[in-house]
Amino acid sequence: MPLKRHTVQWPWQALLVIILLGMTVSLWIATKRVHYEWRWERVPQYFFYLDEEMLSAPFAGTVQKITPEGTYSRVEIAPEGGGQPTTVTVETDTLKVKAGDPIADNDDIGAERHWKIGPLTQGLWVTIWISFVSGFVGLVIGLITGLCRLSPNPTLRGLAVLYIELIRGTPLLVQIFIFYFFIGTVLNLDRIVAGVGALALFVGAYIAEIIRAGIQSIAKGQTEAARSLGMSSTETMIYIVLPQAFKRVLPPLAGQFISLIKDSSLVSVIAITDLTKSGREIITSNFATFEIWFTVALLYLVVTSLLSQLLFWLERRFARSD
Repeated sequence: MPLKRHTVQWPWQALLVIILLGMTVSLWIATKRVHYEWRWERVPQYFFYLDEEMLSAPFAGTVQKITPEGTYSRVEIAPEGGGQPTTVTVETDTLKVKAGDPIADNDDIGAERHWKIGPLTQGLWVTIWISFVSGFVGLVIGLITGLCRLSPNPTLRGLAVLYIELIRGTPLLVQIFIFYFFIGTVLNLDRIVAGVGALALFVGAYIAEIIRAGIQSIAKGQTEAARSLGMSSTETMIYIVLPQAFKRVLPPLAGQFISLIKDSSLVSVIAITDLTKSGREIITSNFATFEIWFTVALLYLVVTSLLSQLLFWLERRFARSD
C-alpha cells in the first residue's frame, strides 16, 4: 500500500503572511501620502456618546440647600409663596446655582448625563433589520417562484419566468425608485416597507433560480422511489427533494444573503437612515470623510463575515448529518 505524501504547508502560509504584511505596509504608506489630518478619536462618539440634558427649575423660589452625593448633587428648591420644597438631582460639575440663590421659573440648575446610541449604531441596526426581513421574505418568494418555475402548469411557469427575467434584467436602484415612488404612492406605503419590498423582490428572483437548480440537481430516482412507496407529489417534494436540495443550495444562498446586506445600502436613496446614510450624514457635519467611510466599510465586513461563518457552520453540520 503506497504511503500518502504530505505536502509541506508552512512555506505557503509564510508567503500568505508576507503578502498580508505587504498590503498593510502599502496601505499605511498610502495614508501617509494623503495630505489629511487623521482624527480617529472622533469616531467612537458616533457609536455611543454621553448626552448632557439641562434641568431647569420647576417654579420660582430659592435654593434652600445643596447636598453632594458622589458625582451627583441634590438641589432643594423652596417655592416663593411657601409650600413643599422640590428636589432636583444634577451632576455636581454642572451646577449653576448655590445655596441661597433666588431662581426664576425655568432657570437652569444643572445637567444630568446619560448614554445614548449614536448614529452609526442606529444605522447598523436598521441595515441588519432591513436585510433580515427582506431576506426572509425573499426566501419565501424565491421558494414559491422556484417551484412555479418547475411547474407543469404553463401559466405558473410563464409568470415565474417573467418575474425572474424582469427583476434580473433591471438595476436594483431603478427597482427601488419604481417601488417607492410608484407602487409606494399608489398603495401609500412607508419608505421602510417600500425598501424592504424592493429588496425582497430583487433577492427573491435570484433565490428562485438557486432553488430551481438545487431541485433539478436531485436525481430523478429519488422522486420515482418516493412515488413507488405511495407518496404524493407534494409529499415527495416536501420530505424527499427539498431537504436534499437545501443542503446543496446553501453555499449559493449564503452568497446571495451576503450580497443582500451590501445591496441594502441602496435604500439610503429613499431617505432610509441605514448605515450608509448615517455615515454620509456624519461626514456632512464633521468632514471626517476617510475615518467614517473606513468605519462603515469595516462594519459591513464584520456583519457579512459573521453571517458567512454562521452559514458555513450550518453547511458543515448538514454535511455531517448525511
